[in-house]
Amino acid sequence: MFELTQDHEDFRRVVRDFAEGEIAPHVEKWDQESHFPAHLIPQMGELGLFGLEAPEEFGGAGMDGDGFTYLCVAIEELGRVDQAMGITLEAGVGLGINPIQTYGSQEQKEQWLPDLVAGRALAGFGLTEPEAGSDAGATKTRAVLEDGEWVINGAKAFITNSGSPITSVVTVTARTGETPEGKPEISAIIVPNGTPGFTVEPAYRKLGWHISDTHGLTFEGARVPEANLLGERGHGFKQFLKTLDDGRIAIAALAVGCLQRMLEETTRYSQERLAFGRPIAVNQGVSFQVADIAMMTEIARQLTYKAAWLKEQQHAGKRSVAEVKQAAAYAKLYSTEAAVTATRMATQIFGGNGFMEEYPVARFYRDAKILEIGEGTSEVQRMVIARGLGLPS
Repeated sequence: MFELTQDHEDFRRVVRDFAEGEIAPHVEKWDQESHFPAHLIPQMGELGLFGLEAPEEFGGAGMDGDGFTYLCVAIEELGRVDQAMGITLEAGVGLGINPIQTYGSQEQKEQWLPDLVAGRALAGFGLTEPEAGSDAGATKTRAVLEDGEWVINGAKAFITNSGSPITSVVTVTARTGETPEGKPEISAIIVPNGTPGFTVEPAYRKLGWHISDTHGLTFEGARVPEANLLGERGHGFKQFLKTLDDGRIAIAALAVGCLQRMLEETTRYSQERLAFGRPIAVNQGVSFQVADIAMMTEIARQLTYKAAWLKEQQHAGKRSVAEVKQAAAYAKLYSTEAAVTATRMATQIFGGNGFMEEYPVARFYRDAKILEIGEGTSEVQRMVIARGLGLPS
């Protein structure tokens, strides 16, 4: 059965020390200025955070499928200090590195992975479009082969790590034709940063995740070599669905980091804050809420790390894809909704101070909502779970 080992906990301490030493002292300022701290990415690379699942030949840890739980621990610990830095790692690995590592040719891996794994560069994942979110099959971006090159036209929306000073490449889905059944043929294509016709739009003004690098992308006759096709032609949609299954567990880990921080903040504040001459923690209306946050944190952590363990078991051929898919949906749905609830409760416990930006619960409250949306909405997770139970779609 799954259980975090002492090695996992030792690794947790390393990441926590980094997060508390390098992120925590500056996070309020960065959040206010919507500043992406690109200088931290190579430092995270030196800690090995981007290479936990990567082979040694590209600079990774070479754990051969056993690095996913370590990745979840790292995302949780970064997310405990700042959710935006947690998503930077999650997207950098799950959406940037993993598609190239899993589906790329040897040449593509050799070209892109060493810098991405080392934290010298970041990669983005271009799936969502202005009119194609949960309905990713409605992709309108098109790529046509002309004289040995893909000519890409279209737009992508809400793409993480796509416009940072060190972004090197974005992998995008595009319609490359039609299937024999008349459905869109969706393929994945690697587009290097700086490609003529590829424009990174100005950063969004977001409710939360102010530190995260997020942009829209447009393609107007952007040309890349035919060899930039990632995986098999027409398999791009399937590839990205598989990528999202893994990413949902990582998003759940990010939510666990949020929950853990809310537990720590409310436990401390409820004992320090005095009302009528007594700590507010003596009031059951407060202590019961803290107890609920503790319970949600524990359940979310168990669901998340069970799903991570199952994923590693699947890699070893001991569990089915369907079982992991269901566990990922459980973890993502419960953990993210619990995080939204816990941040609301924490803000209420803090009272007027919870509405003030100098208290971290305000930032976590803003950041939590996107967890229910990104990498598969709560509604999509319920669809996945219902189908896994055999209910008609």
